[in-house]
Amino acid sequence: MKTIYLTITFLLLQVSVFAQNTVSGKVVDNKNNPIPAANVYIDGSYDGSTTDENGSFTFTTDLKGNQILVISVLTYETSKSPIVVEECKDKTFKMKESVNTLDAVVVTAGTFDAGEKARVSVLKPLDIVTTAGSNANIVAALQTLPGTQTVGEDGRLFVRGGEADETQTFVDGIRVAQPYGATTNNLPTRGRFSPFLFSGMSFSTGGYSAEYGEALSSVLLLNTRDEEEKEKTDISLMTVGLGLANTQKWKNNSLSFNAAYLNLEPYQKIVPQNVDWNKPYQSLSGETVYRNNLSNGIFKLYAAFDASRFDINQESINYPDKLRVNLKNNNFYLNSSLKLNLANQWQLFTGLSYGYNNNNIGLNLDEAENKENASQLKLKFKKSFSDRVKLTFGADYFITKFDENFYDNQSNLDYKSGYDSNIFASYVEADIFFSKKFAAKTGIRFSNNDLLNETALSPRVSLAYKVTKSGQFSFAFGDFSQAPRQEYLKYEHSLESEKAQHYILNYQYSKDRQTFRTELYYKDYSNLVKYDTDSPQYNSIYNNNGKGYADGLDVFWRDGKTFKYLEYWVSYSYIDSQRDYKNFPTEVTPSFIAKHSLTLVGKYWIDKLKSQLSITNAFTTGRPYNNPNEVQFMNGKTKAYNNLSLSWAYLISQQKILYFSVNNVLSTKNVFGYEYSNTPNGSGFYDRRAITPTADQFFFVGFFWTISTDKTDNQLKNL
Repeated sequence: MKTIYLTITFLLLQVSVFAQNTVSGKVVDNKNNPIPAANVYIDGSYDGSTTDENGSFTFTTDLKGNQILVISVLTYETSKSPIVVEECKDKTFKMKESVNTLDAVVVTAGTFDAGEKARVSVLKPLDIVTTAGSNANIVAALQTLPGTQTVGEDGRLFVRGGEADETQTFVDGIRVAQPYGATTNNLPTRGRFSPFLFSGMSFSTGGYSAEYGEALSSVLLLNTRDEEEKEKTDISLMTVGLGLANTQKWKNNSLSFNAAYLNLEPYQKIVPQNVDWNKPYQSLSGETVYRNNLSNGIFKLYAAFDASRFDINQESINYPDKLRVNLKNNNFYLNSSLKLNLANQWQLFTGLSYGYNNNNIGLNLDEAENKENASQLKLKFKKSFSDRVKLTFGADYFITKFDENFYDNQSNLDYKSGYDSNIFASYVEADIFFSKKFAAKTGIRFSNNDLLNETALSPRVSLAYKVTKSGQFSFAFGDFSQAPRQEYLKYEHSLESEKAQHYILNYQYSKDRQTFRTELYYKDYSNLVKYDTDSPQYNSIYNNNGKGYADGLDVFWRDGKTFKYLEYWVSYSYIDSQRDYKNFPTEVTPSFIAKHSLTLVGKYWIDKLKSQLSITNAFTTGRPYNNPNEVQFMNGKTKAYNNLSLSWAYLISQQKILYFSVNNVLSTKNVFGYEYSNTPNGSGFYDRRAITPTADQFFFVGFFWTISTDKTDNQLKNL
């Protein structure tokens, strides 16, 4: 019997062995190079193996017939191939490189990214506020990047030959209708938003996505934080005012706010000014963000308010007495957004914004008041069909109502103007990754403006190709349009949208805390607004016969590797631009454009002194101006502009910081342009007055104290 049992067992083992099938093959990439350490197995079973250094594999299985062979390995897309088990012998399987890896190509033409989620950051979030001369102004920090123009008498963003109103600002994808503080002629303003609540930004100098419209030159995307790490309170004591910020955090919710009171009167009593103030600038402002992290998404509510006042006597070459400007501004902005991750790789985003702006302006004995109510409704869907194909489509609806009333004291008459505008827009855009090295973004935007009775289609295309592991080329083309500015539409409704075409070629290298990028661009302007008077007026004759162009070269280099404790970047821009618009008699370079711009920014950490030293030097060649004493229009040229700024942050203790900064350390006598008299003097010569900064230098001292439970957090990153 024992012999019989052994014989039966032996026969069963033989049957079992002979019932198994052997599966073998080789795994390679697109160039037929072997891929080692790949996991190979039959779907739904434990039968499989791992490839060797030659990419080969072999294993046995009890399964038969049609099966699915799964191959997976890091940096490659998972492969699922149908096989017949009995016939799968020495077969070759090719793998596609994954497009989700960190070294995959990313479209960069015309776009600078900064933030926690940026694939390639040319600026860090801290740079927005740690750059000397920026004074926690997002716009001032962006002006250290190539493609921007330093227009010191204005303070807003001028990008690649475009005026400031050609750049649109968005918070969490929703437009901000009034992104700058109120100001008057030749008095620089600044952005309304504090950098404290934002986790990152994307600044496009051209060729931007079809998702955004109504911007001829540029878009600035600001993203609020999705969540806060800890509860804390920040207290700021400054030579120009006070600040308070607080963050509260619960299980799935958080609330952050900051408030600031600024009053320049005490400061200006100590530091001499080049202007005559009756009441220096004062403001009370605040921002808050509420976040609710849902199981499949996030809801955000952002709100900001700003109330500012100033009273100034401004010189004019055409009046014997100074012109008194008394301005009061109230601004409110509300933004809500909801992002949900749905089934089958669908994502939903919807948002709503409302902006209110009110200016009360006294001009000597005359009075002016204007009000703007602006809203946007947005709906966007995104679908990932695979790692290689993503589709985005959506719609926007913009509502703008503007009213202005001007009271002429001499004639005792009221002049009313304004407009109501509704713009509907829809778009569709596809992101296609042909491979790890080649990607495309292509889309089209449709818009209809009921005020102008106008419909437009704007195609956009961007391509990117990776030539090395760290370097890539990008190209972008697009049509862009924008409704004429407020000062025209309040008088004339029969105009057409202004238009521009962008062509951009970009190369970017990024590796080991070093980034180099250079960009060639060309912009073709058409349909620009012209008028026949000295300034836009109710009786001006307007048309869309203007045109222009801008082409140039931008270069950027950032290095945080070469020198210990030192990080620096260099920006250079060359621009050739001319326009025939406004009341220009011919096509010339506008007064806000400098042909060459060079900016150097450096930040050095002094470990022994627990201090950070920052330096910024901005240089531009002269800007054109019109001299009526010469025959040729816009033939004058100002002297070169130079501004050297320094800042120093000292860590008194882990949560207490003393901060000091000074702009224009060398007291350079910069000139922005000239104002000429309207009539010649007795000698037949037109007199002039130089337009200069409101002060030769600006000094700032602040004490910043953070209170948190762990006693480790501080505001050094915000200085």
